[in-house]
Amino acid sequence: MTANQRPLDGITVVSLEHAIAAPFCTRQLADLGARVIKIERPGSGDFARGYDERVRGLASHFVWTNRSKESLTLDLKQDEAGAILDTLLADADVLVQNLAPGAAARMGLSFEALQARFPRLIVCDISGYGEGGPYEKKKAYDLLIQSEGGFLSVTGGPGEEQMAKAGCSIADISAGMYAYSGILSALLLRGRTGKGSRIDVSMLESLVEWMGYPMYYAFDGAPPPPRAGAAHSTIYPYGPFPTGDGATVMLGLQNEREWAAFCDKVLLTPTLATDERFSANFKRSANRDVLRQIIVDSFARLDAEALIQRLEDAQIANARVNDMQGVWDHPQLKARDSWCEVDSPAGPLPSLLPPARNAAFTPRMDGVPALGQHSQSILEQLGYTGDAIDSLRARGVI
Repeated sequence: MTANQRPLDGITVVSLEHAIAAPFCTRQLADLGARVIKIERPGSGDFARGYDERVRGLASHFVWTNRSKESLTLDLKQDEAGAILDTLLADADVLVQNLAPGAAARMGLSFEALQARFPRLIVCDISGYGEGGPYEKKKAYDLLIQSEGGFLSVTGGPGEEQMAKAGCSIADISAGMYAYSGILSALLLRGRTGKGSRIDVSMLESLVEWMGYPMYYAFDGAPPPPRAGAAHSTIYPYGPFPTGDGATVMLGLQNEREWAAFCDKVLLTPTLATDERFSANFKRSANRDVLRQIIVDSFARLDAEALIQRLEDAQIANARVNDMQGVWDHPQLKARDSWCEVDSPAGPLPSLLPPARNAAFTPRMDGVPALGQHSQSILEQLGYTGDAIDSLRARGVI
């Protein structure tokens, strides 16, 4: 392997993407060295560009999911734009799309339509509900999939009015990650067969896969796990507790050894470990209101630092409940040099390095593109002259 050769160097990905699921997928591919050509609508682009202006005028979602890509504007309703896309696909390895259900097929971009002309092309279709079935054409956004997939039924506090969504786009993220791993496996398969293949990713199925524990807990008509706010629904004590200085500390006990150590070294009440009300996890969970009050009364005499020190000494898992600034300032992330800077239309911005670190190469960490930033250079690479490009731009093709 040459110096800093990345796993996907030489792989070209063309993506008709918007919002989060597909952009999150293709950004992972770019991290590994793939060239990602992001097709956007002239004038407006990926609608996630307009979600907010929180990052020096740029949208937070867009900055997060679009570094290291090239932006090419194309109005795919015009024939000349379709010809440009065709030329790109002739040399591409992967096509990713998460357009509205059926839109790609209507444009002649289904795997079946492309396979004869581009037999090595891998096509990844990301949709809310997947191909087939009564929900095939149903619109899907992250919160709607969190609802359909049962996530809301187990998240939040007791009572219907206290159900809560995840604070990040978990349905989109799960679909994006399955698309990412699916594409990697399709590239491996192509290396053996010489042929491309189609990947059909459903946001619903991606999130339902993550719901395996609560689903099996409710197997065969059994009651589902209750909503327990930030605490674990079936393991106790495992959740947030207030301290005497007004802070909140998260702690988690997983077994009876830890419960005994917690009673002895943290609560300083070793006899509590054998109290019949709390002598097994299912008993502690059933009597959590009583036990919580005992813990809260004990913790009220300690500030957060003193409590965390006791928990550490007792080898009880614990964490601070950080806000976003606390994460930006997290000492572990700083100590591991987890941040770097990437360019953007708003200037240099901090960006988290990919979590899966490989000592054999450094990830690609290029800039977040402006809308159409690479249209000129991409078209020149395809053989278009400056005058021809100016004509395409004047007619709204790019």
